Amino acid sequence: MGVQFEHIDLLYQAFTHSSYVNEHRRKLFTDNERLEFLGDAVLELAVSKYLFQRYSSMSEGEMTKLRAAIVCEPSLVIFANELNFGEYVLLGKGEELTGGRTRPALLADVFESYIGALYLEHGLEAVISFLEKVVYPKVETGAFSHVMDYKSQLQELIQQGNNGSLTYEIVEESGPAHSRTFVSRVLLDGKELGNGHGKSKKEAEQHAAQTAIKEIKQQSKSQEG
Repeated sequence: MGVQFEHIDLLYQAFTHSSYVNEHRRKLFTDNERLEFLGDAVLELAVSKYLFQRYSSMSEGEMTKLRAAIVCEPSLVIFANELNFGEYVLLGKGEELTGGRTRPALLADVFESYIGALYLEHGLEAVISFLEKVVYPKVETGAFSHVMDYKSQLQELIQQGNNGSLTYEIVEESGPAHSRTFVSRVLLDGKELGNGHGKSKKEAEQHAAQTAIKEIKQQSKSQEG
């Protein structure tokens, strides 16, 4: 990853599980639990800063939801596996025999402890540079789109190209009062980008924005081709 550690003991600590320490009591090994504590906080700060700066139209609630998806255990396991962190963990024999090297909680902890070590060695900017390679691209390419607001995503796409202003219109309502269906369309300077339906006006607008995003990305791929 191109990261140099002058204090190599920090790196060893980041990858030392408590089971290894327990089996080597005569040696001065330190487990990674304290670094994990620090890394958890640093990771949350770095991701918060990224979301705040990158998605200017996202509400506090939307950013909180997306951050939670990025820093949750399943996501951290994916990041750790892509870096093969599990191969480098120092484990006790018992933990090794029971599959600890691939245990999700252990991998997530190792990823956080590495963040903690990197922060102590090089500071927050180094952590951000690391995350720009490992984590942020996944947000950009839609890995967490299931928790993102499609209207916010569409707004960001349009703002990137300075391509005008978006408006939403409800063009159809149907069904009985207790079970209405709405159809919405989203327009860019009066030109329709997409449409969608839903059980509420907000849901219909979200689906219209989702359709528009797919259309824009398909057009972009066609132009690149």
